[in-house]
Amino acid sequence: MKILIKGANWIGDAVMSIPALRRTRMAFPDASIALHTRRWAEGVFRDAGIFDEIISYDPSGSKMRTVIEQAKVLRRHSFDAAVLLPNSFESAMTVGLAGIPRRFGYRTDGRRILLTDSLPVPEWKSVRHESEFYSNLADLFIKSMGGEAGSAPTETSLTVSLERKSGAINRLASFGMGYGFPVVAIGAGSTNSMAKRWPAEYFAKLCENLSSSFDAEIVLLGAANEADVGAELLKLTDAKLLDLIGKTDLSEATATLAIVDLFVSNDMGLAHIAASLGTPTLTIFGPTNETATAPLGPNARFVREVVECSPCMLRECPIDHRCMTRLTPERVFEVASEMLNSRIAQNDRDQS
Repeated sequence: MKILIKGANWIGDAVMSIPALRRTRMAFPDASIALHTRRWAEGVFRDAGIFDEIISYDPSGSKMRTVIEQAKVLRRHSFDAAVLLPNSFESAMTVGLAGIPRRFGYRTDGRRILLTDSLPVPEWKSVRHESEFYSNLADLFIKSMGGEAGSAPTETSLTVSLERKSGAINRLASFGMGYGFPVVAIGAGSTNSMAKRWPAEYFAKLCENLSSSFDAEIVLLGAANEADVGAELLKLTDAKLLDLIGKTDLSEATATLAIVDLFVSNDMGLAHIAASLGTPTLTIFGPTNETATAPLGPNARFVREVVECSPCMLRECPIDHRCMTRLTPERVFEVASEMLNSRIAQNDRDQS
């Protein structure tokens, strides 16, 4: 059997779908499973060991043009079934035009007519973790196709090859970093919501505290459209920062997150990657819902300030951004210090 999985469109969603992906792989160990995804996802899933093939693409112009072009690509593979992780009409149209006989997805965006097998969005979606939303769809697919799911995996673990880790170590070394000091990565941006950003001056204070208390080396990571916050941090602090925002692709950023000692960030895709790699990860939540989207991992924690209007899920705060401004740098530093001390102690045990 040839199975196509249409990958999620956001980094965090892609990572949160990993339990569903592994569940599908377990149910059909002998099937040929391909991931159809935007090109950035290759850096996340390259060493995951879930797929037989990754069919990646970059959107080309209009949505309709991308749909038609990708349908032609998929048609050549003669897939037997497709599982649609995105909820968009375009994803259903793509696999429909590709002639894939069985098409599984949620009944969203007016696309039910394009699906052969569909599920209503569960009532519990906002009160349970997003990973369960994807696993619920995987269950429908597995049962409908005669598979045996067994126990449901809940972890989102990812691996990065030694070669990629070595490349990240060498990259940091070329900037004079990584020589015996703890390395802390910071994700101070967010690509799809200004409301999710903890104030830059708070991040600057956190960096100063980490630098002075731990002699930590600090690297800034993020996408090119978050470069503004990197420039602002460099102006706000005298702490030595290596600004790699927009200067790495996702594969390089993933490898970097696999070797650092701590990652502190807003609610962003890189937090999900770091947590899935087992890296100590502290995520700062404000307007978004940690119950549904907190990064999963053995060393993942989050911090938030409880206010009456959060989670509001707004991208711009219409009032005073109190969910973020009331969360002090001292409080975040306290939690970050606990995590970094544990990491340093673990490193010492590993070396003894």
